[in-house]
Amino acid sequence: MSEPFRRPSLGAAVYYDEPFAALDWLEAAFGFERKMVITDDEGQLGHSEMRFGDSYVMICRASFEDRASPAALGGRNTQSVHVQLRDGIDEHYARARAAGAVITRELADQFYGDRVYAARDPEGHVWSFGQTVREVSREEAQRASGLNIEGWV
Repeated sequence: MSEPFRRPSLGAAVYYDEPFAALDWLEAAFGFERKMVITDDEGQLGHSEMRFGDSYVMICRASFEDRASPAALGGRNTQSVHVQLRDGIDEHYARARAAGAVITRELADQFYGDRVYAARDPEGHVWSFGQTVREVSREEAQRASGLNIEGWV
């Protein structure tokens, strides 16, 4: 008997003018895994889901008046998606760059203990990726950044 289909608690929907091209590119560049693709009678994408670790993202057609790809908005983003890696950030960065991702934030260690980079996909969505490389206390992060940090766990 197969395991029942379950979604993680939180997922995002990202809208593309060319969703099938996005599915291919996200697999090649970021290592997302295609889990579900539903098409209508005309071959148009109805719904899709990709997984990365214990999270998922829906890749959707920008086919409604209130949904658009940044490509249709002069490259403007109203949101971005962050993916937290367990390991392999340097390899992930190299893979994305090799696949043609436009790096918008170079890979670098941050004051809060993560190593992070950000990249723009072919339609202009900005994705960020991070990996915790060292544990940092709230006090250490405040000293290093000069910021007042509440809620540090």
